[in-house]
Amino acid sequence: HHYPTDAFGEEGDDTEAQLARSRRSVLREQAQDTRRRARGKPVYYTEWNTSSNPRDPLHDEPYAAAFVVKTVMEAAGLVEGYSFWTFSDIFEENYFPSVPFHGGFGLLNLHGIPKPTYRAFELLRRLGTESLLVDGSHETVDAWVVRKDHSLTVLLTNHQLPRRLVKTEQVHIKLTNAPKWCHAYAERIDGAHANAKRLWREMGEPEYLGAAEAERLQEASRVRKEPHPWEHADGNLHLDIRLPPHAVAAITLEFTPENRGGGARA
Repeated sequence: HHYPTDAFGEEGDDTEAQLARSRRSVLREQAQDTRRRARGKPVYYTEWNTSSNPRDPLHDEPYAAAFVVKTVMEAAGLVEGYSFWTFSDIFEENYFPSVPFHGGFGLLNLHGIPKPTYRAFELLRRLGTESLLVDGSHETVDAWVVRKDHSLTVLLTNHQLPRRLVKTEQVHIKLTNAPKWCHAYAERIDGAHANAKRLWREMGEPEYLGAAEAERLQEASRVRKEPHPWEHADGNLHLDIRLPPHAVAAITLEFTPENRGGGARA
């Protein structure tokens, strides 16, 4: 098991203070060290999350989705199994709450309404297995490009630990040797997208949900495909997107069978 709050902070610190003392990509560092010590044996992590606190508000928010995407992509090639803790907020180790969003570990809340983390795993599940080279670095933005059949997905996160600077970023992606024609769409998880907790707050944070309220929250949780503009120049395909703090964005490019994307530069 591991969490980014492990062994960080001082006695009496709350979860936010522990995370503030942690490091970006600390779970990747730990997985790398474990893989070295395993000396070729398979490595399985059967429990991880954004924190070890079963009442952490960040579990219900886009912050956690950005953390999940970044962590899973960084664990690729280091572990044989990586099991998120846990699937649902219907969870027996602590008292059973009635509040729909109470900071539980689950991907789904008590009513089966997907949190941003659930939608993050949906995006990850649809990725291919062929990763392309990405050149470029940033303090809070991370990028991956993955090819699958006749499509290519640019996956982006804008993530930082609490109490550290993170702001909306304008990201430019250049795909080299790209064909001239494609269909592009973007899927987003952030404060304004796939975020049921935001609507719950606007509803006055009701402790008990009726069927109509639960359905509204289900709808607000969905990731939607939106056409995304692109430009082709000098044999390269150019994309631009704005990423608010703690955002996930997946831009998928669909090519004809005879035209598949080339290298990538972000």
